[in-house]
Amino acid sequence: MNRFVLNDAQWAKMEPFCLGKQGDPGRSGNNNRLFVEEVLWIARTGSPWRDLPRAFGHWNSVFTRFRDWVKGGCLESAV
Repeated sequence: MNRFVLNDAQWAKMEPFCLGKQGDPGRSGNNNRLFVEEVLWIARTGSPWRDLPRAFGHWNSVFTRFRDWVKGGCLESAV
């Protein structure tokens, strides 16, 4: 999957708000930029999580991580 939404400048602004980045306590996220692209795909298409393309990984893992970010307030602070 090579059609992403965020360019490098946009990602640079959003990256500091991501949970699980290098230097954060606890488990670090596996490719935060890809995860944000997965969430943007869902938002852009309006599709249910189960329809997330396989190229992004297992939909339930992505949804669980999204739910954790919502509970952690990460997505609120990026808006």
